[in-house]
Amino acid sequence: MLFQSTRRAAPIVTFTEAVARGLAPDGGLYVPVDYPLFPMSFWQNLRGSDIHEIAYKLFKEFLIDEFDHAFLKSICSEVFSFKAPIVPIADRTGVMELFRGSTLAFKDFGAGFMAKVLPLCKKSSNNRPITVLTATSGDTGAAVARGFYGIDGVRVVILYPKGKVSPLQERQFATLGGNITTVSVDGTFDDCQRMVKDAFADEQLVQDFNLTSANSINIARLLPQMVYYVYAWSMIPMGAAGKGITFVVPSGNFGNLVAGLMITKMGLPGVKFIAATNSNDTVPSYLSGEKFEPKKSVQTISNAMDVGNPSNFERLTSIFDNKDTMIRENLRGYSVDDEKTKNVIKKVWSRHNYLVDPHTATGLDVWNNVMSQPENLGRFGIVLSTAHPAKFREVIDEVLPGVLKLPTMLQDLNSKELLNIDMGASASIDAAFLAGI
Repeated sequence: MLFQSTRRAAPIVTFTEAVARGLAPDGGLYVPVDYPLFPMSFWQNLRGSDIHEIAYKLFKEFLIDEFDHAFLKSICSEVFSFKAPIVPIADRTGVMELFRGSTLAFKDFGAGFMAKVLPLCKKSSNNRPITVLTATSGDTGAAVARGFYGIDGVRVVILYPKGKVSPLQERQFATLGGNITTVSVDGTFDDCQRMVKDAFADEQLVQDFNLTSANSINIARLLPQMVYYVYAWSMIPMGAAGKGITFVVPSGNFGNLVAGLMITKMGLPGVKFIAATNSNDTVPSYLSGEKFEPKKSVQTISNAMDVGNPSNFERLTSIFDNKDTMIRENLRGYSVDDEKTKNVIKKVWSRHNYLVDPHTATGLDVWNNVMSQPENLGRFGIVLSTAHPAKFREVIDEVLPGVLKLPTMLQDLNSKELLNIDMGASASIDAAFLAGI
């Protein structure tokens, strides 16, 4: 499979080259030149397969030119080693738990995959380590840090907005040290993302410090996220799905949603998508008919979605040939404020004895409001649960005092020291900074 920039002003590259680069030289994001279209028989043959088997069967169709069968089987077994069950919540509603990995977030799939393939895709040519430069609004930082921790020849630099991620999220990635450097930026996630993109725009910096990214701007993060959409589809009996499956995707930078749209381009049948955001409603506003207008991000209790200028919007529009009408016909989006989010957490616990994090709560609120609309009648709704509620302990304890039980892997984090470099939002990730860490 070959990849091109969303801006079409950079050379076409292989998957290996796209992963090594991260961001295309013209500032665009890599997308497939052509999406392979699989027949219905291909999808039907996946029913009954485990998630790692589905991953292998997908990857071998478009990565076999660059990786052999044995490696693909091995990586799929390692990365897709934990379950992603669909928990029934109500009639025609299920929650897909994607948080059963090592950092309790859906990004363990993408970051784990990338950590395995990057050393094969990018090589140092100047005796300096590969530098993975990434921005996080919460969960990416932990997944990337854990995935690359201790890997020889790779160092990770994580930028995150100071005071705008949950304390447990912060301690998951900012206490490791070693080859993980964390930068606390006095600004928003959009400031962090801008700083990363500015660094990649400096071609000399990219070459001198062997830069690549682990944000969802890197195509290696998106391909593994396609897998659990197919897995979910394969688990729902055709009769239960009725007229099809609607995935409700809590969305911030929109990489997760784009991964689902990409797999539909390959022929996954009968699925639709709805984006659920918090008060950072840039994309829902666009989908309702307004001009796409990036906004300054605002802080919410679902902080991983505190993105005012989602970078994957370029990929989203490219999937629909940059045609606004086509995008709005095929995708819906709705925003949910903090008060509604808290109410959903309460209601779901009260009615179903099931605890959800703030991001999942936005998805459940959206599906509850739209499932009776004509276009969704008879469809089964799957809300992606992107993180364990314990990662948002302060929110859950406020809404449901005494209910949350902290998983063992999080219990000792509060005693660990934060190992941060502080930086202003107007600063730059430049040669002097990278040489000094």
